[in-house]
Amino acid sequence: MTQAKFLQDRYVKIGSIKTRYWCAGDSGSPIVLLHGAGSSIEAWSRNIHALAQSHQVYAFDMVGSGLSDKPFANYSLEYQGQFLRDFINALKLQRAAFVGHSMGASLALKLTLESPEQVEKLVLVSTFGLGREISIASRLLAAFPLIVHLSQPSPRNVKLILQQNVYNLKSVPNEWIEMRSEAFKLPGRKQAFVSFLKSNINLLGVRRSVFRPIVSSLANVTVPTLIIWGKQDKIVPVAHAHIAARQIPNAHLHVFDQCGHWAQFEHPQEFNQLVVEFLTAAQQIDGAVV
Repeated sequence: MTQAKFLQDRYVKIGSIKTRYWCAGDSGSPIVLLHGAGSSIEAWSRNIHALAQSHQVYAFDMVGSGLSDKPFANYSLEYQGQFLRDFINALKLQRAAFVGHSMGASLALKLTLESPEQVEKLVLVSTFGLGREISIASRLLAAFPLIVHLSQPSPRNVKLILQQNVYNLKSVPNEWIEMRSEAFKLPGRKQAFVSFLKSNINLLGVRRSVFRPIVSSLANVTVPTLIIWGKQDKIVPVAHAHIAARQIPNAHLHVFDQCGHWAQFEHPQEFNQLVVEFLTAAQQIDGAVV
């Protein structure tokens, strides 16, 4: 199992938002890693060093997440997508590959659709927003946000959350559970997470106004795209992976068995190899499925 390795925190101001980011690698083309909702750059701690062997890698805490500022705002995909644009502009990244997980994948996908000239290649991991279907827990939290506000950030509760995200809880080290418990205590985190839920999900699932524009535009994705999913994903069903693989013209699909919502964390060695090979390949074959 690839060990989690943390990097030195750096900070940059994106408008008025103090934003934490990591940077690794001093050669090759740039890669931007985008974490999921309620997560942070530590989600890439088993991947960033391997990717940095051949690329310049950037990962950052999205506004409202991790150690970045958490202003009172409507955390819609549009709001966070603009923040992503502002971040890559602040770091003067004119063109990069984007590797996104869950919410981060939907942001990378929207950026690709709106500004394809900025995206060299695209890796989508358990993408949020490819259909209405999402876990019952996500729908309940969106419909009844008081659950989030009343929840206590204890290791026990973190384990309950992780059981929904990973196939095998034993793959998550205790120090990671302790770290996530402390992260849940950060001021403003609950408010930002609730805002994301309410903006994008209701009791029926992902809001139609969120997923329909994305799904209806998949055929317009022009960059080479690698789609990665966990076969046992309890958050976003693997059926959504096949929707994207059928409609994106130059898409490759890889499904990990014995894997939940966090493929990059649960199968890091295989994930890293798969992504590096995809990013360094000279060209891709249209419609290939692996």
